[in-house]
Amino acid sequence: MKKNVLLTGGTGFVGKYLTQLLIDQGFSVSILSRSKRTNTEDVFYYTWDVQKQTIEKEAVLQADYVIHLAGANIAEKKWTKARKEEILSSRELSAQLIHSVLKKYDKKLDAFVSASAIGIYGAFNGEEVCTEETEAANDFLGLTCQKWEASADRIGELGIRTVKVRTGLVLGKNDGFLNKLTPIFKLKLGSALGSGKQYMPWISVNDLCRIYLEAVKNPQMQGAYNAAIDDNTTNASFSKTLAKVYGYKIWLPHVPAFLIKMVLGEMALLVLTGRRVSSDKIKQLGFHFRNENLEETVRVCLDK
Repeated sequence: MKKNVLLTGGTGFVGKYLTQLLIDQGFSVSILSRSKRTNTEDVFYYTWDVQKQTIEKEAVLQADYVIHLAGANIAEKKWTKARKEEILSSRELSAQLIHSVLKKYDKKLDAFVSASAIGIYGAFNGEEVCTEETEAANDFLGLTCQKWEASADRIGELGIRTVKVRTGLVLGKNDGFLNKLTPIFKLKLGSALGSGKQYMPWISVNDLCRIYLEAVKNPQMQGAYNAAIDDNTTNASFSKTLAKVYGYKIWLPHVPAFLIKMVLGEMALLVLTGRRVSSDKIKQLGFHFRNENLEETVRVCLDK
């Protein structure tokens, strides 16, 4: 019998890549979705409603592993009070719903693996290199990630091995961060944002999915892990690389921070701030990143 992995957020950008990797590795995959979907040869779909706290419990009860990716996109809309509440509740309540099934039926998983983010270290700039032991910040991003991880830890309290993957900026084909930037850079109008000195820890979607696979397969993995290349990429160097891939040198001045704040409001913190991180902990387990060169990774993502 194949081991079953249940994915939340499985129809999203990362989820699609991860689903295929798990299938290729010989796992059966189930996905929790808000709407009924047609099952395929490789994937079985179940429904849930996080706000109403309803779920097809069979999805959880037949799972050997759960990988929890679900959560409202933090960069999709302005951070109004209502949107902030949605960002937080979508993460807390979804894990709470899975927890309720596990506890009620005394279901033991081989592992529960939850997405998190390097945003736990806060939305500000600095030279400190953040490890998994670095104190979490008390700003919106930091508190959101703390509560996100706390909801995973409650599942760990049921005696289930729990892993939290603190993700950096994810680069991949046809979606994600690059899709928002490429139209501007194609027109040779790209430039650094704000000071350009803010760090941008990044990871390819392929390496990120390999970390999730490692978390499933490696019983030594437990607790939090930074999932980002620690090459100290800044916004200025990232912008320079993207321009190079499109065959030109940046000629425009940096986009002033006040203009970005006018357009994005508080959400401007996502692009105007960034922390340095260390990925030593995951490397010490023997994990090797396959995509460590930013220019090569961007070229692959953009078919250049």
